Amino acid sequence: MSEVSFDSATFRRVLGHYPTGVCVVTAAEADGAPVGMVVGSFTSVSLDPPLVAFFPAKSSTSWPRIAAVGRFCVNVLASDQTPLCRQIAGPGPDKFAGIAHRVSANGSPILDDVVAWIDCSLDAVHEAGDHHIVIGRVVALEVERPERPLLFFQGSYGEFALLQ
Repeated sequence: MSEVSFDSATFRRVLGHYPTGVCVVTAAEADGAPVGMVVGSFTSVSLDPPLVAFFPAKSSTSWPRIAAVGRFCVNVLASDQTPLCRQIAGPGPDKFAGIAHRVSANGSPILDDVVAWIDCSLDAVHEAGDHHIVIGRVVALEVERPERPLLFFQGSYGEFALLQ
């Protein structure tokens, strides 16, 4: 393996020129308490079987709690949900205070007013450097509010503008 000729700041700066959607991955622990984490790297993987993936950092304190549940829901945030995103991403014991949600048939929180939700069972977890690759098998999904999604680009939140 060859040495890299750049540092992590350069890596982040260059890849920051590629926008990503912003999602909140949620689960409900055994006592019913919701747990969630914000992810900016989420993608579809396969149509048959229906699989999706996201990439939590190994340093995440929320991911082990979600993994222990064995199922989760990916909530695609709308462009007007930056405050919700910041609340879930921030520190604190009750990240869900004042955040309206319902529970999916699979038992995971679906946040109110999201663009879409994808309910999953945990299919596989792979190590990838300082992150995990989490594969979810989709059990249900729906568009809730067909609005513009929240995007992360060059260190800031924003939204997509359609060209006319």
